[in-house]
Order: sequence, then C-alpha cells, then structure tokens
Amino acid sequence: MQFFRNSTNIYIFAVSVLGIMAFILEVEKTSYSLTEWVAILTLTGSVLLLNHYHIQLPPKGNALSMDSSVFLASLFLFGLDLTLTVLLLHSIIFSFTKRKSKLWEHIINFSIYTLMITFSFHLFIYTGGTVGNVHITNLIPYISSLSIYFIINILLVGLYFLLAASESLVNVLRGIIKETLATYVSTLMLSLVLVILMSSQRNFGLFLFITISFLLSQAFKQHFELYKEMSEKANKDYLTGLNNHGYFKELFENEMSVARESGLPLNVALLDLDDFKKYNDLYGHIRGDQLLKEFGSILLKESAAKNYTVARYGGEEFAILMPNTVSDDAFLFLNNMRKKINDTYFNGVEALPYGCLSFSAGLAQWEKETYSISELLNKADEAMYFAKAQGKNLVQTYQTQLKSLDDSQSFEKQLEEAEQQLKIFLSKDVYTYRHSKRVFQYAVDFARKLNLSDHERRLFTLGALVHDIGKLEIPRDVINKKGKLEPHEWEMVKKHVTWGKEIISTNKELEELIPLVELHHERYDGKGYPYGLQGENIPKLARLLCIVDSFDAMTTERPYQKTKSFEEAIQELRVCAGNQFDAQYVEPFIEMIEERYFLKEEKELAMQH
Repeated sequence: MQFFRNSTNIYIFAVSVLGIMAFILEVEKTSYSLTEWVAILTLTGSVLLLNHYHIQLPPKGNALSMDSSVFLASLFLFGLDLTLTVLLLHSIIFSFTKRKSKLWEHIINFSIYTLMITFSFHLFIYTGGTVGNVHITNLIPYISSLSIYFIINILLVGLYFLLAASESLVNVLRGIIKETLATYVSTLMLSLVLVILMSSQRNFGLFLFITISFLLSQAFKQHFELYKEMSEKANKDYLTGLNNHGYFKELFENEMSVARESGLPLNVALLDLDDFKKYNDLYGHIRGDQLLKEFGSILLKESAAKNYTVARYGGEEFAILMPNTVSDDAFLFLNNMRKKINDTYFNGVEALPYGCLSFSAGLAQWEKETYSISELLNKADEAMYFAKAQGKNLVQTYQTQLKSLDDSQSFEKQLEEAEQQLKIFLSKDVYTYRHSKRVFQYAVDFARKLNLSDHERRLFTLGALVHDIGKLEIPRDVINKKGKLEPHEWEMVKKHVTWGKEIISTNKELEELIPLVELHHERYDGKGYPYGLQGENIPKLARLLCIVDSFDAMTTERPYQKTKSFEEAIQELRVCAGNQFDAQYVEPFIEMIEERYFLKEEKELAMQH
C-alpha cells in the first residue's frame, strides 16, 4: 500500500494498466504466416539496432533514436496487430539486454509506446488512411497519425515529469516541446521515407534505411565528441584545467535557480593565494604557474569528494560553488582545506612569510532576498579581503558587520555623490527630484523605526535617494505629460528601472544599490516589473522601498494621477498589504507616518482652511 501513497507511482501504475489493456484488446491475431514472421523479426532487429546506434545531437547530447520511424512505417504498411507484436518482441529482448533498468521502467515504456501506436493507427484509419497503400491520398492521414503520435508522447511523458518534479504543467510541456520538437519532426518525417522505401523494395529498402541511419549515427557521434572537446576547451582554464571564470558564472546561475525553486542552501567561496606575487618575484612565472596547477589539483580533488564546483576565477584567485551545503559546513570544509594546504609542501614556499602555502577565503551564503550571483560574489569578495586584512591564512564568513559601516565620512561622501547625480533632475523634472528627496527622508525615518543595521540603513537611504535615476533617460514630453500615458509611453516609463541599473553600475562604490534601483517596482504577489519576482525572492530593502515610494506617489500631486490624503493612502497600503506590499512592513510604516507626519499634515490643512 505504501506504493500507492505516491502520486507518481499511481500514475505509472495507471498508464501501465492502460497500455497492457490496449495491447490485449487490439491484438487480435494469434498466428502469423512465414512471410509475416520474417517481417516481424526483421523489423524487431531493426528497432534494436536503431536503439543501440542512436544519433547524438549537440549541445546537450539529446539522442535521436529512429525506432519510432520503424514503428510508424510498420503501422502504415502492415497494420496494428503486426506492429504491436514487433513492439512486444522488442520490449522483451530489450529488457534482457538492459538489465540495469528496473522492470517498471520497461513496462511503462512498453505501455506508452502501445498507447501512442494505437491512437496513431485509429486516427490514421479514421481520416481515410489505407494500410499498405502508399499514395498521395494518404497524406492527410499520415500527417494526422504522426501528429497524434507526438501529442500522446508529450502528454504522457509530461504528466510524469509534472508529478515527479512538482512543476506547473505549462512549464513542463514547454520544456519537453522545446527539447524534443525538432527531434520528433525529423523522426516522423523519416518514417514516411521508410514507408516509400519498403513499399517498393521491402527488406532491401529497410536495409538501406538502417545502413544510412548507422552511418549518420557514426558521423554525428564524431561531430558530438568534437563539439564536447571544443566546449570543454572553451569552458576550462588552460593552465589549471579547472572551470574558467565565465563558465563558473553560468553554472552559478543554474545553481541559484535551483536554490530559489527548492529552498536548498547554497554557498560560494572565493580563495586568494597569500603572497603569490612574492613567490612569482622570487622564482619566476613558470614556477608560479606550476604552483597554481598543484594548488588547483588539490582544490579539485577535495571539492570533487563533496560534489562542489571549482573554478580558477582569475590570477591566483579561485572559486568554489557549494550547493546543498549550510554555511557552517561550508566554513568547516574550507578551514580543513586551509590546514591541509598549510601542511602540504610546495617547492619554494619556505620563503613565504608563513613558511608554507596559504590562502585567504571569503564565504557567502545564498538567502531568499539575494538579488543576483554578482551580489553573492561581492559578499564573498568582501569577506575574503576582510580575511586578508586580519593577517591572511584565514577563512571569513560574510557578515554585514565586516564592512566599515561606521565610517560616517565614507557614507557622507557617497551621499554627496548621489545628491550631485540627483540634481540633474532639477533642469528636467523637478517633480522627480522632489519626490526622491521626500522618499529619502521617509527612508531615513523608516530605517530608524525598523532598527535596521548600519549597513542596511546606508543602502536603504542611498537607494531611496537615487531609485528613480533611470528617469533621466525618459524624454521630457513623456515624463511631464498631463493625463493618461499611452501604452507605448507607459512601457518606456517602466524601463527606467533598467536604465537606472545601468547608470548606477558605472560607479563601483554604488553597486550594492542596484537591487533597490532595479526592483523597487516589483510586487509581493509577483505582478510587478521588470522580472515579476514574488514574495521573499524580492530583496528586503527593495520591498521596503516599494512601500515608501508608493506612499509618496499616492500623496503627492503628479501629472497623471490625483493626489490622495494621508488617510486615503494609509487605507490603500492596508488594502494592498500581502498583494503589492509585504504585509509585515506595512503596519510599521503606517505607525511611523502617524507618529512623525500625520499630525504635521493635519496642522498644515488646518492652516490652509
């Protein structure tokens, strides 16, 4: 009974039963003539050969097996009974040759093929097809039969992956169609070629088809091996043989996506060899290169045991990607490896300050609010440089306390630079300038209300000041337009977050503000822009800025929107809590407004009256 508690197992059982029942109901003949047996055995042998010599397709190594071409050709020439008999005989022989596969895998495969072939045959007959008669009049039946064969396969396989992977049906089907459409169209068209060959030269025609398939298999195999070899060269560092910088980032993006979907932990580490320049100066670059090779090989061996990904990040800097690993375990792994490197003799390292080879490492863990791999790499980089500053030969985990956050002069300097950028608005859009200044002041007060750390406070307030900087790229007539914006104008306005990101990216010191500039129009329910991020996938500070920005937009006169009173805006915040806004921060913001601004607004209104 335990078996049937799993929805995937129930699905496998149901499809298997349906396939076996369809086979029993559809196969009417119990005996065949000698000529038919020759055809059955010839076709079965052909399917087995084609399954063995499949065609490998780059870039992902998808296999194009032309067994479906044989089944469909058999269906059109000999009918359903003989074709299902070929399928049964092939499945029995195949199960003996592939004993590593589980029995249920052979049964479900047989059942799926049975249902595909059965549906294809009945639609072929229903649309006017004639078995054994190769003629242009059969064109529509052929196409119909080929189409339903593909559709049934996509649905049956797609439902399995839907249950197994717990993804949406649309995403699963989109992925399968994208991966298999071209392969299937090729296979199904080749079945018509085989029908034409076999209708005129029966076994010889089949022999020609198998021969051509075999030659194509060998040619594509060589092509695929060459492609793999070139890909590896493109993705590997020429000196150490480790993954290179670019490929590491590609793998990192994939692991980040997995972490977001699964919630599993993910850590990244950056390692820098201590005093490597001194080693190079003493012994030359050739010895230096040899040291990098030896260090890289140890790094690879230790990481491979944990299924971690290693790369040479640049120069004497290396990176390790540690999926499904919590921060404490990642730290322990790095620290143990640091000790091992210290205890391993490398030629000439006795001249280094510690008398041994050492590295400094920085570690950063992915969190739900992590914006991008660049943010995580920056954190690891900061932790690594902090380890260097503490005397080297250390592993340091990233913490906001590591930064020189109490350096008010640094903060004041960045604030002054942000102000200078903002003042450009004075000549183009006074509204945006004043809006940004108000949002900045709200952010200062809100940060105090939430007791944000110094680091978060600095980022939040600076981000609030420059969050709309991308509007500099919007034409004056659009940004100051009275009345409702046209759809194309609105699309242009929405791009200000992307343009703002590009502007901020030019200043390395302001890189950490990118999430606030680019994501302050994301909504908690996933209906925002530019990416449609949802919930805690939106960085915390961007979620806070969304509330502050929206509140000021509602309570200030704008060209295309009537202003709301503070009471109306507060009511709107509460209505949208959990949808547009993160509900846990709405009430604290409202409390802050009521404490610091609400009475002030009432007095101003009273004075006006």
